[in-house]
Amino acid sequence: MSRGPVLLFDSGIGGLTVLREARVLMPERRFVYVADDDGFPYGVWGEGDLTDRIVNLFGTLLSEHQPQLCVIACNTASTLVLEALRAAYPDMPFVGTVPAIKPAAERTRSGLVSVLATPGTVRRAYTRDLIQSFAAQCHVRLVGSEYLAGLAEAYIRGDPVKQDLIHAEIEPCFVEQEARKTDIVVLACTHYPFLANQFRRLAPWPVDWLDPAEAIAKRAHSLLAPQHVVSDEPDVAVFTSDEPDFAVRRLLNGFGLTLAPMRH
Repeated sequence: MSRGPVLLFDSGIGGLTVLREARVLMPERRFVYVADDDGFPYGVWGEGDLTDRIVNLFGTLLSEHQPQLCVIACNTASTLVLEALRAAYPDMPFVGTVPAIKPAAERTRSGLVSVLATPGTVRRAYTRDLIQSFAAQCHVRLVGSEYLAGLAEAYIRGDPVKQDLIHAEIEPCFVEQEARKTDIVVLACTHYPFLANQFRRLAPWPVDWLDPAEAIAKRAHSLLAPQHVVSDEPDVAVFTSDEPDFAVRRLLNGFGLTLAPMRH
């Protein structure tokens, strides 16, 4: 009998950055990737409604896929819903995605750090608590981008994206104070690493773009017992809309994912 899969959950296709790293560390595992594209983008939801949606959705997902562990590969969902998920499903281990503020504070030389996130993540008290706990000695600028996750989705799907729109979203991250400049930008949305090459090209000066995907994958790996038998079942992707378009299907194929129906 095969062991249960690792389930990765995101509002869209940005969490594929985490899947990519998880496969490097856990090539023997089977993965189920869940995109709540019917609820995308999460930034426009009220907190109570979004919490209810995700907690209820996981009742279906856990019953259907029987995972060993769940990764919430989404900053907005993690900073809001992680504790509610753990309370609702206490027997299931959940790994969240939180802004990499602690490693940014440890690495910065200038003391100027920016956190590029969705408006929802910027608003959360959780994010501000991380800054107070781990980066109180730094100047941390929170930059809430309303459009960047959508631009990343478009870019991943192969649609044309105007460079000036990307530039406008990242420009507030760059701060100069006296002789110091921002030297680290935390990518606090799993969609954003897909645009990292554009960020580097459009940035007014070089910075370290901190991608949390590897750290998330390492945390998930650390919580799982060793599995010595390689799974021979395919990795699957589930979309809550049940209607991903051709561009997304092509992307999933490139990631070696088989589309599976959402059970309602």
